[in-house]
Amino acid sequence: MTVAELPQTIVPNPSWRKRIEGLSGQKISACYQCEKCTNGCPVTFAMDIVPDKLMRAIHFGLKEEVLRSDTIWVCASCETCTTRCPNGIDIAHVMDTLRQTSLEEGIKPAQKDIPIFHSAFLSSIKRHGRIHEIEMIIDYTLRSEGPSGLLRQACKYSVTQEYLLYCLRAFLPSLSQPLVWFTLSSSTQSQ
Repeated sequence: MTVAELPQTIVPNPSWRKRIEGLSGQKISACYQCEKCTNGCPVTFAMDIVPDKLMRAIHFGLKEEVLRSDTIWVCASCETCTTRCPNGIDIAHVMDTLRQTSLEEGIKPAQKDIPIFHSAFLSSIKRHGRIHEIEMIIDYTLRSEGPSGLLRQACKYSVTQEYLLYCLRAFLPSLSQPLVWFTLSSSTQSQ
């Protein structure tokens, strides 16, 4: 992961900061760059803009840099940053707001699979009120790699075809039609 380059000359755009503050309900301008959020974050190694720098970029109104960053998608929403913030800024909620804003504005993330993972994760929570790991993995794999990717994963982990079909039928009932195709295509591949 490379570190994103922020512009050397910055012309502040307070209207965008105010918009994000309004959407998130958080006073981003209260951040005084203590870096506690960054120091506590377990996934900074995978971020292109660490949390305190991202908050500063929002403060300056660097819309494009913020919405195109991998950071908003890599954030695990573990809320360590929120807990550590001495000003009570819910940084995890700001990250959620930035993800929503990015999707609304049609900005494509650099890593296409991260939003697919988030969508599978949230879909599982909407259906069950909690995460259902098997369903989420199947949903994510189907969305990111298609049926062939699901079959590849099943073979990699020695999952029997019967168990895989059982999981698909039980957890994704809307896929009953593609199951016929999936069963036929996987049985022809094994011959």
